[in-house]
Amino acid sequence: MAQQEMKAAEETYAGFINLFKIGSIITAIVTVGVVLLIAS
Repeated sequence: MAQQEMKAAEETYAGFINLFKIGSIITAIVTVGVVLLIAS
């Protein structure tokens, strides 16, 4: 029982980390775009 819960928790954590990575990349791209827009 605990093993199944641990597996589910690891999958949830992995999904969260992947979402966080993608979100960070998108945020960085948007930030660069806004800075370039303001600078021009």
